[in-house]
Amino acid sequence: MSADNTPIEDDLPEQLRIRREKRAGLIERGIEPYPVSVARTKSLKDIREKYTSLDIDVATGDIESLTGRIIFKRDTGKLCFATLREGDGTELQAMFSLDKVGEEQLDSWKSDIDLGDIVSVTGEIISSKRGELSVLANSWSLAAKSLRPLPNEHKPMSEETRVRMRYVDLIVRPEARAYARLRPTVLRSLRETFHNQDFIEVETPMLQVMHGGAAARPFKSFSNAYDMDLYLRIAPELFLKRCVVGGIERVFEINRNFRNEGADSSHSPEFAMIESYQAYGDWRSIADLTRTLIQNAAMAISGSHVVTHHDGRQANLGGQWKEISLYEAISQGVGENVTALTPIEELKKHATKLGIKIDPKWVTGKLAEEIFEHVAREQLIEPTFVMGFPVDTSPLVRAHRELPGVAEKWDLYVDGFELATGYSELVDPVVQRERLVEQAQLGAKGDLEAMQVDEDFLRAMEFAMPPTGGMGMGLDRLLMALTGLGIRETILFPLVKPEE
Repeated sequence: MSADNTPIEDDLPEQLRIRREKRAGLIERGIEPYPVSVARTKSLKDIREKYTSLDIDVATGDIESLTGRIIFKRDTGKLCFATLREGDGTELQAMFSLDKVGEEQLDSWKSDIDLGDIVSVTGEIISSKRGELSVLANSWSLAAKSLRPLPNEHKPMSEETRVRMRYVDLIVRPEARAYARLRPTVLRSLRETFHNQDFIEVETPMLQVMHGGAAARPFKSFSNAYDMDLYLRIAPELFLKRCVVGGIERVFEINRNFRNEGADSSHSPEFAMIESYQAYGDWRSIADLTRTLIQNAAMAISGSHVVTHHDGRQANLGGQWKEISLYEAISQGVGENVTALTPIEELKKHATKLGIKIDPKWVTGKLAEEIFEHVAREQLIEPTFVMGFPVDTSPLVRAHRELPGVAEKWDLYVDGFELATGYSELVDPVVQRERLVEQAQLGAKGDLEAMQVDEDFLRAMEFAMPPTGGMGMGLDRLLMALTGLGIRETILFPLVKPEE
């Protein structure tokens, strides 16, 4: 009942009210609108695959029970037609004739069944006089009554509605169904590539006593059982490195991470990531692995290293991929030589000329990275490894073996966004402690993304970690690179604000 004691049904739009009345009418007649089971002997896909070349107007003599959602319905006098669609998008025509189902069943079909309802149809598999593969019904039953009408196929849903009501998007839009099935294909390819190179998949905690492994603001929670604060993980890095110390020399995880930050076309507060570590590797060997992972995923979905985006544009992910230096790109962008040793005051002058709003909490390397993003990011369309990042923004990375102030870290850019990042890992526990103490000091000054001093992680490193290459890649962003979609379209159910 509503606030003024009128039945809720009276407040509903007409379509919803009529469908609820039909549901009530079915129950009154002893017909269950949501039965526990219905007859189903084959899928529509099975039927399509079995009868691929029937001649026109042929009766096979084969009786099957098929199910599907009604997405088209045409009712005439003695013969009714409907199109059934199942979850993968396969469709089949159903025909209902007076002489086969009888007057009562035909009348019920016309009056009780609406677009969007899910039904079971039992009958002979035939090809119609127009050559359409069909099931000619002997009987039918309702599998589930839809109380809401499907959207008009000629009036596309907005992106916001598609994201908010992905279940409807999957029903009506072939692309949504295709993208939902693309993700597991990519995941299967990633796991096969790792398996073929002797990597072991592990699971690490999502609830952590302290956050670490990335520069990001965490989500905070609380454990009643332990009476302590906990954090949703921002990265699995520190636990995966514990695995390497323990002798799992090639390790990976495909995981959910949570970062309490902004959302845009390439960022989501909850996202999937692939992270892997290879003992006796470095930033070069891990770059080779990353390229192989991505190229194998492209091959899995398109049979080629050239992928076709949703808008028809083709992107070539093949070959060796080019490399550029981060500081050389900055130098070209500002028209002066800039290195990792360039003073922050000089960087501030460049940033001001470029119109970059400077956060006073930024360290020198962070300002350099912001300048790079401003001058170079949008030009990095083809796959490009950006090599050599500042040490002061890379607290878990080994210092470059030749360039002072630079860490052996790369970022991989595709289509103007960062897809993956790789490192020669810092394995010296004494230097690692110094770096984490520096991070903690930044945190004390108000840097909400700074890491904490994780004593157990440092203890693990003190048992000796071999030279290691490490990599992190956003799975949702990999799908962006393969499809050209925004991140909210590559995540099946992205976080959205509640409706008003």
